[in-house]
Amino acid sequence: MLTRVPLRAAIGVATTLFASSLAIVARADDASPWQRDGHSAVRLLAGSRSGAVLLGGIAIQLQQGWKTYWRSPGDSGVPPRFDFSKSDNVEAVTVMWPAPLKFNDGAGGHSIGYHNQIVLPLRIVAKAADKPVTLRAEINYAVCEKLCIPVEASAELGFNSVASTEDANLRAALDTVPKPANIGDPNPLTIRDVKRDGATKVTVDVVTPDARDVNLFVEGPTPDWALPIPAPVKDNPAGVKRFSFELDGLPPGAKPDGAALKFTLVGPDKAYEFNTNLE
Repeated sequence: MLTRVPLRAAIGVATTLFASSLAIVARADDASPWQRDGHSAVRLLAGSRSGAVLLGGIAIQLQQGWKTYWRSPGDSGVPPRFDFSKSDNVEAVTVMWPAPLKFNDGAGGHSIGYHNQIVLPLRIVAKAADKPVTLRAEINYAVCEKLCIPVEASAELGFNSVASTEDANLRAALDTVPKPANIGDPNPLTIRDVKRDGATKVTVDVVTPDARDVNLFVEGPTPDWALPIPAPVKDNPAGVKRFSFELDGLPPGAKPDGAALKFTLVGPDKAYEFNTNLE
């Protein structure tokens, strides 16, 4: 039996289907396709298009038991590298790094990075705010279980949405990036003091409401500084968790005196970055 559908109803169904398809296209346009290897996947995310400064992201998914690395990988590992030079209408891209975790590296040391999934927020400055922006990324990173495997991926994504479906994810990722702070700030979690202990040792006093789950990481003024991860000291002053590290891993010819150091202090629910010059 042939069933007749009124024209108005048919138009309504077609309009609904067309709107749904547009929503699917818009949702797809806010993230590039996943680039997959055997143990991970990576893609780009685009935030809402407004003005010359845009928020984007690099999303990485990791297989259970696998990890990838922070910008400073610790005692072992490979830091990720990103090349955005083939992008269209992009002046600059800044990668922002969520607070990392510390892992045993299986060789008696520790590495620094992420597991499960992570979104690295991107601050993208357009050359011209009124012209299309297309982000192209060459992404090189390593995924590790017991052995490390290098991964290379290419991704491309245009920033087209007035209201991106990825905005909430990007804001949540941005909230996990350590906040800038000054040594001595009166926060519940803070660095109270950084000082030399002899010629080759540095001690850092941390004030924290809960000393059980606090990690401290240190970086030198350039990526070729490979300073060790500060280790907790057993005998702490009252109300302080003290860390120390040796001034090892400096590039040839580099001097620690006056060096600009960056400390990342990670607590259970807060993380801060501190910059200081070593005296």
